[in-house]
Amino acid sequence: MITRRHAQQRGHANHGWLDSRHTFSFADYHDPRWMGFRSLRVLNDDVVLPGRGFGLHPHRDMEIVTYVLSGALEHKDSLGNGRILRAGDVQYMSAGRGVQHSEFNPSADEAVHFLQIWIKPDAHGLAPRYAEMSFAAMAPGTLQLVTSRTGRDGSLAIRQDAELWLAQLEPGQSVTHRLAAGRHGWIQVAEGEVGIDGQTLLTGDGAALDENAGRVVTLRAATSARVLLFDLA
Repeated sequence: MITRRHAQQRGHANHGWLDSRHTFSFADYHDPRWMGFRSLRVLNDDVVLPGRGFGLHPHRDMEIVTYVLSGALEHKDSLGNGRILRAGDVQYMSAGRGVQHSEFNPSADEAVHFLQIWIKPDAHGLAPRYAEMSFAAMAPGTLQLVTSRTGRDGSLAIRQDAELWLAQLEPGQSVTHRLAAGRHGWIQVAEGEVGIDGQTLLTGDGAALDENAGRVVTLRAATSARVLLFDLA
């Protein structure tokens, strides 16, 4: 069964410097029907204006993944990390028993557009950690493993049985992924238009794939597209 989450039905907060769309309940947006999906708790679609950002603030016991779609995002944290992420980069921070960080748009004239993802960890109170990878050079028509519990195939190892796959597609291209029995999927269209099981998903749309018998997921692009596929326990 596929349950579509229409982009225009997401929560919306416009703070002037930050325009944020919430797939799941977050901050002042609360919808008991959309509190997350399996271990996926937050999926925010954020645009931050030049020279603005999130000041230093704390997190604990959450796996945080940030995927930059366009522009640049400067990260600093209490672990001593300081990086500027650019389009195609993915950042992973395990908040563990506590970490503070800031996220800032260092550009003078270009907004930064990124997805921020929170995944509930399978253990609490552990040491925080940080990693990053770039997928800017991904070839079209491919499906790339970004996160996994074990870090297999060069992916980022996270503290949850949650695989994140990234697809970059040109019109007419398709990719397939097999969800094993007992697994659940979430599709999030970052950009473009894709078809799945006779349904069309547009930019910002999400879809829950909640079938315990296992299935093959096929994503076919009608336009240039970037799509996130979560394979969750």
